[in-house]
Amino acid sequence: MPAGGFSASSGMDFEAKITPMVITSCVTAATGGLMFGYDIGISGGVSSMEDFQREFFPTVLHKRRENKRSNYCRYDNQGLQLFTSSLYLAALVSTLFASYTTRRRGRRATMRIAGAFFIVGAIFNGAARNLGMLIVGRILLGCGVGFANQAIPLFLSEVAPTTIRGGLNSLFQLNITIGILFASLVNYGTNKIHPWGWRLSLFLAGFPAVLFTLGTLFMVDTPNSLIERGRQEEGKVVLKKIRGTDNVDPEFNEILEASRIAHDIKRPFHNLLQRCNRPLLMITILIQMFQQLSGINAIMFYAPVLLTTLGFKTEASLYSAVITGAVNVLSTFVSMYTVDRVGRQMLLLDGGVQMLLSLVAMAVVMRTKVTDRSDDLDHDWAIMVVVIICNFVSSFAWSWGPLGWLIPSEIFPLETRSVGQSISVCTNMLFTFVFAQVFLSMLCHLKSFIFVFSSVCVAIMSLFVIFFLPETNNIPMEEMAERVWKQHWFWKRFMNDGGDNHDVTRERTPSIMSLFS
Repeated sequence: MPAGGFSASSGMDFEAKITPMVITSCVTAATGGLMFGYDIGISGGVSSMEDFQREFFPTVLHKRRENKRSNYCRYDNQGLQLFTSSLYLAALVSTLFASYTTRRRGRRATMRIAGAFFIVGAIFNGAARNLGMLIVGRILLGCGVGFANQAIPLFLSEVAPTTIRGGLNSLFQLNITIGILFASLVNYGTNKIHPWGWRLSLFLAGFPAVLFTLGTLFMVDTPNSLIERGRQEEGKVVLKKIRGTDNVDPEFNEILEASRIAHDIKRPFHNLLQRCNRPLLMITILIQMFQQLSGINAIMFYAPVLLTTLGFKTEASLYSAVITGAVNVLSTFVSMYTVDRVGRQMLLLDGGVQMLLSLVAMAVVMRTKVTDRSDDLDHDWAIMVVVIICNFVSSFAWSWGPLGWLIPSEIFPLETRSVGQSISVCTNMLFTFVFAQVFLSMLCHLKSFIFVFSSVCVAIMSLFVIFFLPETNNIPMEEMAERVWKQHWFWKRFMNDGGDNHDVTRERTPSIMSLFS
């Protein structure tokens, strides 16, 4: 099956086929998303288990049972929030180191390091005897997240042919959603195993980690990475294999030129701040910030906790989390099928509208039907809550979920691609950490208005897409500057053809206030 990509500089198509090697490499790499998804989904379910609370957070269990405080505040505990958020703080820090290994050691080596961190972290968590050991395990898992999220989206974008880049990159998000569903199913089963069911939930994080690590032993690295590290002949051989043709000279020469420019960059982080790179930097930061402010992690991290707050019993809340997890997986297939057909902008806008309606509906239900002291939610309204949550999760899963990782991974030129992805992961993990650490406290103080807050954020980010996010669909990665940024009504003012675009020695580091000057 042919798949081509047009090169503006060469004036001809990049000949490419959808080869078995491309499919197997992308599927194997994307299984790293299973680890990330499992750790997203497992924490909320475990946090709602009484055996786990009795072991590490007895004050939370006591507040639940005495029923003297507002339902919204039963889980307002900084230690409990740290159990979830510590993973993302560790991921934020570790991705800075992952940027180096991704550039100097390759995408494949970085993924292997991620797998090792995940395996050790799962062992620490499952065997935890105190809160400190539990947090250490989460930190090790966070390091795995940082390394995996740095390397996997880059690997997928560089290996995939241009015309199906969006679909193959969405495999990462698909595996994240499968990991979340798997975690929800595990929590639903282990909740009935007393008193050590929660340990089994945490131990099983090692299963996708072992699967992923073994898979990386049989993968090739990307041609872009091999050429960037001076292994040009090997890079050309791999390029021929993944494209299914010997006619790869146009694409090879373009990667070779990008690699030459990359080698001239001695301080890539410094170079990222140059005027011509500011559109890419700002787009990346804002996309990741908006993705987290949408409110998705209120659902993914704390779905069982949130549903218990709304009046669901523990078993019912875990069962409902399984339903939302299944919707999450199925909806991601929509993105994989449509992203290279309708484009990035359309999916983001459609998803934004659906998310906004869901958040407003959720705020209304919580405001009118959930009181501070209610112990149960009417059956019909309980079903309505699950439907609203599923609608929100569905819209996120085929829009901002996969595209939040796809767009930053495809817009940077080779010389700043690794550090650009590092900034992307850092921003994502920063806002994920903050939200995970404060959500239960926000729920206690804002109550139903927490969803009003998220709905305002969704409205703002939809306007951002309309005015400031150019379409990158079917554009070769090394041609983004000419065909995207120099054509955009706003960002073109930052682009120029001068010779200082890659000269990191002449330009002083700009201040944040000068980014739009």
